[in-house]
Amino acid sequence: MQINQLSRADTLTLGDLLVIFSTNNGDARAASMSALLTFFQANLTAPGAMMTQYAAPNATGFSVLIAPATTGENVYLLLTPTSGFAAGTITMPASPVDGQEVLVSCTQSVTALTVAGNGTTVNGAPTTLAANGFFRLRFDGVHNSWYRIA
Repeated sequence: MQINQLSRADTLTLGDLLVIFSTNNGDARAASMSALLTFFQANLTAPGAMMTQYAAPNATGFSVLIAPATTGENVYLLLTPTSGFAAGTITMPASPVDGQEVLVSCTQSVTALTVAGNGTTVNGAPTTLAANGFFRLRFDGVHNSWYRIA
């Protein structure tokens, strides 16, 4: 039977089944609408939505790795050093995806800031942060680079 010959459903329930091709198994399988919903919730991020990551360095020379819970998730790093520091490093996420954004806000000054790309290039990153300073970077997959956008 062809798919266009099937009767149509006017409403859907979480228990309804969809036909999918499972690459891992190499065949057609059924997946429930609830499984599809769980998949979307785990893999999609609403535009502009950011997970918050907290870091409170307590010494100069600190290093913070930005680590989203899900690959490609946008991150808001709230950096609250215990005082102003002479130096610090922020390392961008591993395996970034095209369009991913990182927003960093810092409550204290960092005189010599390094923003490390973690295998990618970072363009326009600040080399210092004033107290209550911030910056925002977006990843471009074509160039494998982060670009400052604010």
